[in-house]
Formats: sequence, structure tokens, C-alpha cells
Amino acid sequence: MKFRSLPFIVASSLFFGVVTLSCKEKPNKIEQAEVQFKKEGELSLFKKETDTLIKTLNIEIADNEYERQTGLMYRTSMEDNQGMLFVFEDSRPRYFYMKNTKIPLDLIFLDDNDTIVSFQENAQPLNENTLPSNAAAKYVLEINAGLVEKWKLQVGDSFSYSANN
Repeated sequence: MKFRSLPFIVASSLFFGVVTLSCKEKPNKIEQAEVQFKKEGELSLFKKETDTLIKTLNIEIADNEYERQTGLMYRTSMEDNQGMLFVFEDSRPRYFYMKNTKIPLDLIFLDDNDTIVSFQENAQPLNENTLPSNAAAKYVLEINAGLVEKWKLQVGDSFSYSANN
């Protein structure tokens, strides 16, 4: 049977004690940096009957898989003249949720004819319930909650957008 020397045991105890104390002093919390709005284009909404301009927004454009998956996650605010436009390759039923999204949103689903086909209003922050388009959609516009009602948007209203070069 082998015995370790007392100095080794004391030294080992001191080392592990220091490691334990230093780990307790540093919190193991990862901070998420605030994501800032970056204007990538403009989007205009129009009334279906009159083609009258309803509103023009500065938009961020989510047109690749990473951007569409991330969306407005980790943001704490957005101006009423801002939104995020999700652009997909095809038109089909879409399903969104509010995972890691800290601001309430209205989701506007638009088809490949640039027409509003449905809404999900007042989507609650951090709620992971599915928010379906209930119709085929090629685009999804996310804006602050309450703006669909404030701007009196309706199914059949249209939009156009342009991206910055």
C-alpha cells in the first residue's frame, strides 16, 4: 500500500481550494449583446381598393437560412417605422414562433403576388407556440404589435419593397 506524503496532500488541497474559490467568484453568465437595427431596404404598404400608400417602413431583410432562423431575437425594441421582411424562395404555409424574441410583434403573411394573405397579431414575447400563416406565403413582415390595427391593414392590401445595394 502506498501513502502520499502530507505536503502533497496539503498542496493538492490548497490548489483545489483556490480553483473552487476562483470559480465561485466569477459568474458563469453569458451576456447577449443588443442587436442593432440595420436598414437594408424600404417597404411600402398599399390599400387594396385605392392603391393608396398606407405606410413606408425601413426594413431589415432576412433572406438566408441563418437570418430567417434568427429574425428579431434578442432585440429589446424596434421603432414603429421599422420592420423585418423574411424572404423565402417559394410560396407555402409558414410557421413562426417567438423564441428569444423580447418584443411583441404583429406578423403579416404575404404571397408571391405581393398581397397580404393573413396576420398573426400581438404575438407575445418568448412564446414558443406556433404562429401559422393559414395560407401560402412567400414573405413575412414583422412589425411592432398593434400596428396592423393602427394602420387598418386588411387581407388583400399589397406591398412593394426595394433592397439597398
